[in-house]
Amino acid sequence: MLSNCMRNARRMLSQGARLHRRLIPEPVVKKEIFIVQNSEDFEQKVKRSDKMVIVDFFANWCNPCKKLTPRLESIIGEKAGTVKLAKVDIDENIDLALDYDVGAIPVLMAMKGGKVVNRMVGLQDTDKLRAWIDKTVAENK
Repeated sequence: MLSNCMRNARRMLSQGARLHRRLIPEPVVKKEIFIVQNSEDFEQKVKRSDKMVIVDFFANWCNPCKKLTPRLESIIGEKAGTVKLAKVDIDENIDLALDYDVGAIPVLMAMKGGKVVNRMVGLQDTDKLRAWIDKTVAENK
C-alpha cells in the first residue's frame, strides 16, 4: 500500500513539474523584461540600449497598472529580440517619474537611442497596445 502511495506521489510531482515548465517564460523573455532599480540602472539598461525599450511607469497600488502588466508582457514576449520592457515603479524612482513628466499612471514611453520617440497614457486593450508597439518599432528602425 505504501508503494502505491509513493508511485502516485511521484506521478503527481512529475505532472506538476511538466506543468511548471510550461508556465515559466523562456529565458529570452526574462532578459527582455526587467525592473529598473535606480537612475543609474535606467541609464545603463534603457538609455544605452541598442534596442527599442518600452518603459512602463507604474505603481504597485495602481489597479489599471496591474491590468496592463500581463497584456504588455505578453506582447513583449511575442516580440522577443526586437523590443525590451523596462518597468519603473514611480514610488521607488520618483526622480525618473519627474524627469519624464509622469503625472498619471500607467504611462508607457518608447525610447530609442536614449530619446523618447513615443508615449501612451492609461490602460489600453491588447490590440491597441500591439498596434502602438508595432507602429513605434516600424517608425524607429
